[in-house]
Amino acid sequence: MPADLAANKSFSTAVREKWGWFLFLGIVFLIGGICAIAMPLVSSVTVTVFLAVVLAIAGIFQIFQAFSIQGWGGFLWQLIVGLVMLIGGIAIYMSPVFGSFALTLVIASVFLAKGIFQIALSFRIKPLDGWGWILAAGIIAFLAGFFILAQYPTSGLWVPGTLAGISLIFTGWSYIALALAAKRTLA
Repeated sequence: MPADLAANKSFSTAVREKWGWFLFLGIVFLIGGICAIAMPLVSSVTVTVFLAVVLAIAGIFQIFQAFSIQGWGGFLWQLIVGLVMLIGGIAIYMSPVFGSFALTLVIASVFLAKGIFQIALSFRIKPLDGWGWILAAGIIAFLAGFFILAQYPTSGLWVPGTLAGISLIFTGWSYIALALAAKRTLA
């Protein structure tokens, strides 16, 4: 039996045996997502604080790594990157609402760029089936970025948390679907 097939069979068996835990985990994610969307300011600040902590920790490790291998030519760049991440993480942590505003600008910019590139890609592959779906996805991404920017800075109070909530809801539904599918195979 090929390794991939054996791994899939093992995974399927594990999911069937523990389908209840997958269902429970899905419900937890779903409730978390609903709470994040229901309290967008709280969840936006929470996402921002989490990002700040991750940046600060990554900055510390980057600085440590730079000093641990001083002999190579990238020492100064490694040190600067580490310091920027550490200082940025601390600054965001000290003012998470401001950090949420900055994160919102990044999110809007990503949506705008993604939308533009997907629209361009759709016209490049236009004769192929499905090009319209790529065009639609590009237009939606572009409009999302545009509307986030149009509501800025107010959007900084709800965008990061709402997007985190949407992600949690989809993750929850995927675990619930996996659990219910596994339960059906047991019957």
